[in-house]
Amino acid sequence: MFPLPIHREVRQRMTLGFILLLAILAGCLFASRLIAADSEPTDPDAIGSGTLLLRGKGVTDAMPAMRLGTDMDVTISGQMARVRVTQAFRNSSANWMEATYLYPLPEDGAVDSLKMVVGQRVVIGQIKRREEARAIYEKARDAGQKAGLVESERPNMFRNSVANVAPGETVVIAIEYQAPVRQLGGEYALRLPLVVGPRYVPPHSVTDAKSAADAQSVIAPIATPALGKDINPVSITVHLAPGFLPANLISPYHRIATEGAGDVRTIRLAEGQVPADRDFELRWRSASADPTIGLFRQVINGSAYLMASITPPTREPVGTMPPREMIFVIDNSGSMGGQSIVAAQESLQYALGTLRPQDNFNIIRFDDTMTRLFDQPVRATADQVAVARRFTDGLTADGGTEMLPALNAALEDARPDDRSTVRQIIFLTDGDLSNEKEMMQAIAAKAGRSHLFMVGIGSAPNMYLMRRMAEAGRGTYTNIGSGEEVAAKMTALLDRLKSPVLRDINITAQGAALDITPRRLPDIYAGEPLVLLGKGSELNGKLTVSGMIGDRPWSQTVDLSAALESPTVAKAWANRRIADVEAARSSGETDDATADEAVAQLGLTYGIVTGQTSLVAVDETPARRAGARLTREELPLLLPAGWDFDALFGGQADHMGKPADMGDADQPQAMDLPQTATNYATLIGQGVLLMLIGLVGLVATRRREAQA
Repeated sequence: MFPLPIHREVRQRMTLGFILLLAILAGCLFASRLIAADSEPTDPDAIGSGTLLLRGKGVTDAMPAMRLGTDMDVTISGQMARVRVTQAFRNSSANWMEATYLYPLPEDGAVDSLKMVVGQRVVIGQIKRREEARAIYEKARDAGQKAGLVESERPNMFRNSVANVAPGETVVIAIEYQAPVRQLGGEYALRLPLVVGPRYVPPHSVTDAKSAADAQSVIAPIATPALGKDINPVSITVHLAPGFLPANLISPYHRIATEGAGDVRTIRLAEGQVPADRDFELRWRSASADPTIGLFRQVINGSAYLMASITPPTREPVGTMPPREMIFVIDNSGSMGGQSIVAAQESLQYALGTLRPQDNFNIIRFDDTMTRLFDQPVRATADQVAVARRFTDGLTADGGTEMLPALNAALEDARPDDRSTVRQIIFLTDGDLSNEKEMMQAIAAKAGRSHLFMVGIGSAPNMYLMRRMAEAGRGTYTNIGSGEEVAAKMTALLDRLKSPVLRDINITAQGAALDITPRRLPDIYAGEPLVLLGKGSELNGKLTVSGMIGDRPWSQTVDLSAALESPTVAKAWANRRIADVEAARSSGETDDATADEAVAQLGLTYGIVTGQTSLVAVDETPARRAGARLTREELPLLLPAGWDFDALFGGQADHMGKPADMGDADQPQAMDLPQTATNYATLIGQGVLLMLIGLVGLVATRRREAQA
């Protein structure tokens, strides 16, 4: 025993540390058993660390100093849309301001124009390599010159920056892009994304400064509901000239007003302006049974470009469809709170109702943990389907979006060589995460015989992820924006899954050598056109597409001389070729340096913004006097319509505070999403620290006793 008067404090410290450590270890063991009983861990290094990295403050509860208004003017000619996005940055403060705004674009859009309007002056942007453009912008900003910069953070996510806006001044930034019109089952659609949903950043994906910067680049502050819906108003005008008489013009998520007659229409928002909190979509059909437009050409700089849209005939299945192994994956993370989880549950319930007794199935649900309903896919008996329905009804939205473990689990195939069954994965998610590349890599490595079908849930899903995962997984994708669409959209998707697919596709060109993209020709499902883009020295002769529909050969030949002139084909080819490069990167066919250089060259040659090229505009006249302070502000986004603010952010919004001086905006702020595991590592550290303090005191006391 130690002498009590001398060692009381030391012994108390050691005892407290030891007790705390034992209590923490016991609590962690108990919690881990509870978690293991219900779920499979998504990643051993990520348990309990579902963190969303935010740029600046995560939640904004004060009106921004820079006010933003956006106008979109769209011209649709044939199967391509030309869009001008005009953003007016109004400085309502007494300070010189720099503003940055994260905004979405169609995942297959190509930005090629930037104009900055300052008073009566119009400054035209130049395409540069990304690092060079950023350096030019920062030099102009620091010199007090007005400057604008457009950077691509993802193929569907761009960032506008504008520097040196004087107090009370308005600077206008206008960008232009082109995007293809999607055709599916005889219906045409153009989707204009209006808001970026908050992105979940898996901790394991942030391994160094570069990956941390990439994660921060896709995050923006979110405005609290208390600020209302009017901070980022948007107006939209669409000039529709599809080349045929349009019919059944609808916008499922916004009220519209239509003017004109014949084959040219003008469509506007009925309210004039709307909040930027849900994507806009316009749909139409042809008044005739067979629109003839589908072949376009452009000759520029000595090269000829072709765009061909070929739709195979829809054939009913011959005989009965073989047994299926259906894997349903449902996202029940916090971002799915509100209307999204309800739509996802209804979609899954509808799909369960289509199972036949000869089919096998399983359900995988994920947030920052993962659960398989059954250890292995089971036969779709009435009892097992009833279990699945109860499981689906019991899901609630909470936690982070750790999608990769769920995707890997869905791709696990116990019978990879079984050709007697069809293996299909239906994935229901909003896709709002930052590590999209990891999804593509997993599919490229593990897809095997599986076909992946993506269902984007909610008012603003990550459609880039939906499309790329479906393409990599030889499937297709759809979006369910509201509960009213569940039956129609799921019926159409499941019908496509039952119809014969056009597979083993081959392209031959007679009379002209063409560099065709996509290089990996996808399987085509009922009602979907095969869109080919080609580049050659000239366009003549014929193009033949052939393949198998079921067990029958099919082919179609088009005369290239019948192609219509279009000014959009060259950039469309370049943008699609960039997607080929990124697919090769994901599959490991090319390294990062080679892929980056190929993307940069395509961006510079065709004048489009890519991950390696940006648009920059500088007004050569200095505006801000030397010594005048510049305040940086990142403009907040509205939460997408239907999202549950409290489910996503919990009570953390109450103490996030007002935006600080944006001079520190580049410093990441960590905000923990709702989790299912405790932060036991910190508590254990505290216990160990207390024990170490006690031991140090004990050693010092022993030495004093020895010296005495």
